[in-house]
Order: sequence, then structure tokens, then C-alpha cells
Amino acid sequence: MTDPSKKIPEQGAGQGPDGSGPEPLLKVTGLAKHFPITKGVLKRKVGAVKAVDGLTFDVRPGETLGVVGESGCGKSTMGRLITRLLEPTGGKVEFEGRDITHLSAGALRPMRRDVQMIFQDPYGSLNPRHTVGGIIGTPFKLQGIEPEGGVKKEVQRLLELVGLSPEHYNRYPHEFSGGQRQRIGIARALALNPKLVVADEPVSALDVSIQAQVVNLLDDLQDELGLTYVIIAHDLSVIRHVSDRIAVMYLGKIVELADRSSLYESPKHPYTKALLSAVPVPDPSRRGGKSDRILLKGDVPSPINPPSGCRFHTRCWKATEICRTTEPPLLQLAPGHQAACHHPENAQDTVSVTARETVEVRAETGAPETEARPDAGPKDAGAGPDAGAKE
Repeated sequence: MTDPSKKIPEQGAGQGPDGSGPEPLLKVTGLAKHFPITKGVLKRKVGAVKAVDGLTFDVRPGETLGVVGESGCGKSTMGRLITRLLEPTGGKVEFEGRDITHLSAGALRPMRRDVQMIFQDPYGSLNPRHTVGGIIGTPFKLQGIEPEGGVKKEVQRLLELVGLSPEHYNRYPHEFSGGQRQRIGIARALALNPKLVVADEPVSALDVSIQAQVVNLLDDLQDELGLTYVIIAHDLSVIRHVSDRIAVMYLGKIVELADRSSLYESPKHPYTKALLSAVPVPDPSRRGGKSDRILLKGDVPSPINPPSGCRFHTRCWKATEICRTTEPPLLQLAPGHQAACHHPENAQDTVSVTARETVEVRAETGAPETEARPDAGPKDAGAGPDAGAKE
């Protein structure tokens, strides 16, 4: 899963870069979720929390997509939307080419076998009144499936698969540690042999010594069972270890989407650069020296009333007038690397937004094309890639 030589399909395309890649297992287009704010006895709507506000991405079979961002950016809501635990306000969710955006509970039941979720809290996600055998065996009863050899034998096999003893079948959740409870949650998610697993911060509630064990378990299970993952986390070190591609979210939107190596080596969005600068560096020689960390000023704006234009402009050191008035689209700035920014970082590795848009307009109008300058600046000529950079 983490082999750097692994060829990652380009996001948004019907096939891989060589034209022979598989079709997406999951395809999300313009996904949105607005939670209404009501007031008074009549519950009159006075506003909405725009938790997720227009996400577009896809996930291919056998791939791991990591999703990162600050708390409150909409990561967990996105996970619940694509598993249809929440009803989307807008947009489309397609699984294996089928639109599942607004399916009824009855129509969703067969799909539940193929799409499962691992929850963040290993304490709150397990019923304390049920035994481990009952918790892991419940999906078989709900789906009316009788495994070969019986439910108990299959549950014991799953317990062994996730590193627990089959003898734990009759124990209760309170008899286990946090790491063991998360393994139980993983076993429950794998019970029906799903194709897609959404893991919502699967290690954030665990001790550091246990996190690596659970991450490696997820890695091994993917190789053994051919799983596809969407892993939500705020720990950039964990995401780098497990992901093939990474999506960076800010205030309900994806601001950057790229393969792992490209994003960490050459981030395009200032927000991504700030997140990466906050990752601790295990290098004693750098302790006490000049810090490269970027300290973002101010708080994350409210999703009830997000800023106009680029949502990050209120905290961005490169913001100019165009950032305040015009929302940047998520465009491909380098092969397989997308970002939504008027003044992207690492401009030497970036295909000019202005040049690309000029070529697109000429293609639509039939005007003759001219060679685009590789060093062409962004739309707002008043600020180059390094304008206003933090000293």
C-alpha cells in the first residue's frame, strides 16, 4: 500500500494516466451537507452550518485516500456522507457506477455489505451490554447471512485476523483496552467482506505505543483482503505512512489533492505548507535552531458564514484582492496534483493557471494557440508566488 513505486491514478479521470486504469470504486461530485439552524417554537430556519460545501474526488480499487485538516473542517461529516450515514444536502455519491446519493434505507441494505466504517471512539462505538461475539456477529444477522461453519466460527476467525484471541468471544467491551476495542471495531467492519472501508480517525484516541500497531494492522489487512480505504486523520505522520493520495480540507472544501510524495515534497497550497511545517522533526541537530514553522494568525472562520473568495484568505500571508473576491477552483497545477489557490507555492513545479486557462479558452473559441510561458504568473499580476511571504 505504501510502495512509492506504485502508480497512482490521476484524480478525476475516467481511466489512469496510461488509459488502462480501473474505473473509480467511489466517485463524489459536488458533495454538500448543510445543517440547518432553527429558532423559536416554530423552528424557523435562520441559517445553516456548511459543514461540507462542494467536494469532488474519486477513489480507485485498492487505493488509500487520506483526508487531513483541522478540527471542524468537515472530515468526519464527509466520511458519514459517503457511507450514507447522513443524507447529503447536495451533490452526488456514486459507488461502483451506481448513484447512491438518495437511496432509501431498504435500497441501501445490500450496499452496506460493501461499504463499512470504523469509528473514531473505540469506547462509544461498542455497545457495553453486548458481548464481543454479539457485536461482531450482528452484521450477519442484519443482512441475513449464514457464514460457512456458523456465525460463531466466523467471528472467532475475525478476532484472530485482527490480532485478538478467539477465546474473547464471550467477553464484554469493558474488559478490553482502547487498542483492543478498536481491533473489535475493525473486525466488525470487516465481517461482511466489504470493498470500501472509511476509517474516521482510527488511532487518534489510542496511546502512541498502540497507534503503530493499529496502523500496521490496517496496512496488512488491505494487502490480504484487497480493501480500499478512505482514512480520515489529523496526524500528518500517520497519513503519510498509510496513504497513496492525500486530500487536504479546509472549512468544508478540498484545497489540495495529490499523491503522497508530491504533496509532502512540493505542497502547492499555503494551508498545506503551514500544516506540514507543524509536523515535529525527529532531528536533534535542529532543536533550538531557527524554526521553519508557519504560525497561522487568527481562528478558523465559522462555517455558518464562511469568508467570500478563498476561504483561507483571512489567515493566509499571501492573500491579495483576488483572494478576497474570487473563489479559486480546484485545478491541476502539476501532473496528478490539484490545488485551489491563486498564488500557489513552489511555482517552479507548477503549470501556470493563467497559461492553462488561456489555452482552454482558445480551444473553446477556435483561436490559434501560442506557446504558454512556463514562468507566467497568476491572474493577479500584483502578487507573484512569493509575494507577502512570511519572513
